[in-house]
Amino acid sequence: MNVFLPIENYVPHRGVMLLLDRLLHADAQGAVAQVTVPRDGLFVQDAGMPAWVGVEYMAQTVAAWAGWQALQAQQSVKLGFLLGTRKYQAECNHFAPGAELQVRVHSELVGDNGLGMFACEIVQANADGQEHVLAQARISVYEPEDGSAYIQALEKQGVSEQHE
Repeated sequence: MNVFLPIENYVPHRGVMLLLDRLLHADAQGAVAQVTVPRDGLFVQDAGMPAWVGVEYMAQTVAAWAGWQALQAQQSVKLGFLLGTRKYQAECNHFAPGAELQVRVHSELVGDNGLGMFACEIVQANADGQEHVLAQARISVYEPEDGSAYIQALEKQGVSEQHE
């Protein structure tokens, strides 16, 4: 059984932008992270966490996988970017406050150029232990060799970026 470090060791996100609780599993093909849906805070509405935040749950789980991969290779965790999503389908409008979710990502393609495609799903187990898929998508990501230099180059070109 793998023992994982606190999630902050695998992702560059901090403070209110860190939406994952912990890394449950990681291997060469993908990862599983746990999220306990908060009752208040960033993005939370009266009905709970909007389902569209699931895309960020997925992206952060990919980031955790990439960070785990980097640490396995004795490298530093790099900054990455969510490029887009395809076919995001949610079975609900909001994730219920207090719900424990598993976010699963599976690498479909990771190129030498830093581009990657992942099949992702968010699942919740019911009282009987059966899992229900709440959301699924394919997301594309980009991990440049030097994320800070990449951001600086974009800023020099006049591209407005919001940093997390």
